[in-house]
Amino acid sequence: MAITKAELFDKKQVQTAEFAKALGHPARIAILEILAKRDTCICGDITEQLPLAQSTVSQHLKALKSAGIIKGEIDGVRTCYCLDEETISDLQEIMKNFLTNLSTQHSNCC
Repeated sequence: MAITKAELFDKKQVQTAEFAKALGHPARIAILEILAKRDTCICGDITEQLPLAQSTVSQHLKALKSAGIIKGEIDGVRTCYCLDEETISDLQEIMKNFLTNLSTQHSNCC
């Protein structure tokens, strides 16, 4: 059985990288900012606020949902999206710890 690259790193490192990957596109940051301003949002509403095609917005929503950062509920023919508050809280703690560790462990090399 082949070992995957993710298995070479601890759970916290893998989770941090997954969140970073999900946040690694400006469209996804914009989507999260839009969702933060509302309780729920329909995909069409998001598409109207971004200079992207509906299919592109859907791909970004899928990546954010896959990372657990947003939730989506089917409402008829549409899907309503909102932030997953628990994951946002986890993400905030993970990134805070990660950045704190970087700043306290680095040396003045340059």
